[in-house]
Formats: sequence, structure tokens, C-alpha cells
Amino acid sequence: MNSQPAAESAAPVTDAVRWTQIVVGIVCMVAAANIQYAWTLFVPEIQATHGWTRASIQTAFTIFVVVQTWLTPIEGYFIDKYGPRVIVAAGGFFTGLSWIIDSYAGSLSMLYVGSAIGGIGVGCVYATCVNNALKWFPEKRGLAVGLTAGGYGAGSALTILPISAMIHSSGYQAAFFWFGLVQGAIIICAALFLRMPQKEQVKASTKVAQTRRDYTLGEAVRTPVFWVMWAMFIGTVTGGLMAVAQLGVIAHDLGVKEAPVSVFGLTMAALPFALMLDRVMNGISRPLFGFISDHIGREATMFVAFTLEGLGIIMLSKFGHDPMMFLILSGMVFLAWGEVYSLFSATSADTFGTKHAGKIYGVLYCAKGVAALLVPLGNLLMEATGTWATVLYVTATMDLTAAACALLVLKPMLARHHARNEELARRAEQGDTTRAVPVGAAAGTANG
Repeated sequence: MNSQPAAESAAPVTDAVRWTQIVVGIVCMVAAANIQYAWTLFVPEIQATHGWTRASIQTAFTIFVVVQTWLTPIEGYFIDKYGPRVIVAAGGFFTGLSWIIDSYAGSLSMLYVGSAIGGIGVGCVYATCVNNALKWFPEKRGLAVGLTAGGYGAGSALTILPISAMIHSSGYQAAFFWFGLVQGAIIICAALFLRMPQKEQVKASTKVAQTRRDYTLGEAVRTPVFWVMWAMFIGTVTGGLMAVAQLGVIAHDLGVKEAPVSVFGLTMAALPFALMLDRVMNGISRPLFGFISDHIGREATMFVAFTLEGLGIIMLSKFGHDPMMFLILSGMVFLAWGEVYSLFSATSADTFGTKHAGKIYGVLYCAKGVAALLVPLGNLLMEATGTWATVLYVTATMDLTAAACALLVLKPMLARHHARNEELARRAEQGDTTRAVPVGAAAGTANG
């Protein structure tokens, strides 16, 4: 059930063919994005209709992220085995089904079931499209993954207003049903055009260190560098994920939700304006920082982006009561947050190879699931302290710590990791049988 016959896969490909794969992946990501990024629009309507508590409704968001994240290693196994076409098509079916179930949900348990199914669907789409981009463009890995992930980050920008309009005109149930149906159909149709490359069809980067060896999942998780990246992933993704889920709530509590903001003659309430801008900034950040990382290195780019996010969160807590500052600073936070999904996936492939990239990045991506578990704690911390400032300071500290780790911990570990692999590869090529036999084990347990 491979995606292509071997002869077709081995045929020479042009850059146009390669970029077509990226474009198709972006289409799939755009269609899957609303389940996460438009969720905040539905929360107050669900609460007003059913009277459920805000925390219980937000649990559905947590379930979605946890399922999307923690099933990624399993999805990665099927991606590596069967290719992208079947997995993305299945993801499109579940993505559409999720919102259709939500449209009929008359109980919290049914809402939670819909969220879990959505997690499966979006996980299949997201993991597969990112994995495919990693394999097609090793020499521009940051940019390719950034563009693909950017489709997910910015995908809801064009639909925020239509969804909001349908919610107010026809009810949130109709918005769930029709947008779920259309989005699922788009993903299934686009999936038919996806396929994987063979190694001889692509070339490695000359600017970023990349391993010549394909690690297995077991070998990758036995390296300290894997767990350093995992911890950094948690530290950086928590703040942005909390903003995605709670931005409407934060805007309400800061008193700026309905405040009008005018930019270049366009006047809108602060929250929907911020949601549109944030989606755009989130989408721009992924290819932007990915492109930068292809030229100056992943670790230096991480330091810049994570520092920017941390400072943006701190300033949001101080100046977010002003509608214009709320708009600007929330955009700054999303600009600096979105890149985590391009930088960590690219770094993972650089470090461990692409043959088992689906499984390896799937486990690394589970860090997002850990971060999702921290999102409800933000509500509890806010209620305990009476202010969002405490929550924002905690997440900013996590960002700034990860920024420091990028240069002081990750960079030297990766240097040792690649040097170790190069030495083992050189000895193997020279026929040094005393070292060639244990290459797999030695590289799998190298310090870093």
C-alpha cells in the first residue's frame, strides 16, 4: 500500500514537482487549521447556549491537543510505512467529522468525543505534511517546513470573519457543521496529489550540519540532545498555546475585547482584529524563521525567536490594557511563537535523518501534549492570583530559559553529536572494522 511504485518514485523530479508537494501540503494545513485556531470564537457561544463552565469547555481544547500530539508517534509509523496520501485522506475525514459531531453535541461528553476525533484528524494531516516537506527539501528544510507549518498557523486568517459571521447569523452549530464538511472535503481531495521522494532525488544542505545517518526511533531517544530539544519545545510552546486557547478570555479580562482599534483606516473590535493579525503573524513566522535558520543555523534562530516571544509576553502583561498595544503585542507573541513548529522539526531531521523522521518527530512533538496539559493550569493560576500577569510572567520565564539553552546547551551538544557521527562515518568508509561494527550503537548513544 505504498504511495508510489518504486519506478515512479525513483524518476528524476524538477523543482516544480517538489514545490507542488509543498503547495499541496499547505492547502491541507490551511483546511485543518480552524479546529485549533478558531476554537476561541466558539467558547462563549457554547457557554451561553448550554451554561457549561468555561473550564469544562476548555477541557475539550485540551483533549484535542493532547490527542493530536500523543498519537503523532503512531501516525508517524504509518507515514513512514505507507506514505502521505492515505494518511492525509484519513486525516481529512476525521477532521471534517469532528466539527460535524461538535455541531450536534448536546453534552460535554459528546463535545469531548468530537475534540478527540479532531485531534486524530489534524494530527494525521499535520504530521504527514511536515514530514513530507522535510523529505522533499533537505537543502531548504527550514523554509519548506516553515511554509508548510505556516499554512496551519495562518490558515484560519481568511476564515475568522466568515466563521464569526455564521456563528452570529446562524448559530455556532451551523458554523461547526458547514465548515467541518467543506474543510474535510478539501483535505481529502488534496491528499490525492501527495507522494514521497527517494533519497537520490534530493540533496543535503551545505550551510547547516545534517547527519548522513538515519537514526531509528530507539537510537534517537537514547541521545541526550533529543531530550534537551523536548524540554525546550515544552518551554516555548506553552505560552503560545495558552494564548491561542485563552486570547479571547484574556482580552475580556483586560477590558479590551470590544474596544475599537483603527489601523490604516480599518476599524474593528480589538479581539477579532487581534485574531486576524495573530494568524497572519503566526503563519509568517514559520517560513521566515525557517528561512533564517537555513542560513545562520537553527540554534541562533531559536535564541532570537524565543527571546522575542518572552519579551512580548512580559510587555503584554504590562501594556495589554491598551487596545492598540494589545493588538501589537499579541501579534509580536504569535510572530515569535509560530516558528517552534518549523525549527524543531527541521532540527530533528538534521540531527537524526529522514528515514524514520515521522516516528522521531512524532515523539518529539509530544512535548506539545505536555504543554497542552498546562493550559488549564493557567486558568487556575489566574483565579488564584486574580491577574493574568502571573500566568504571563511564568510563560515568559520558560521562553527566556529556552532561549538561553539554545546557545548554551543545545548548540554545543549538536556540535558534538555531528562530529561524533562524522568520525564514525569516516572510520567506516576507511574500513576500520574495529569501529565500523558498532556504528549504530555508538552513534545512538553519543553524548549529544
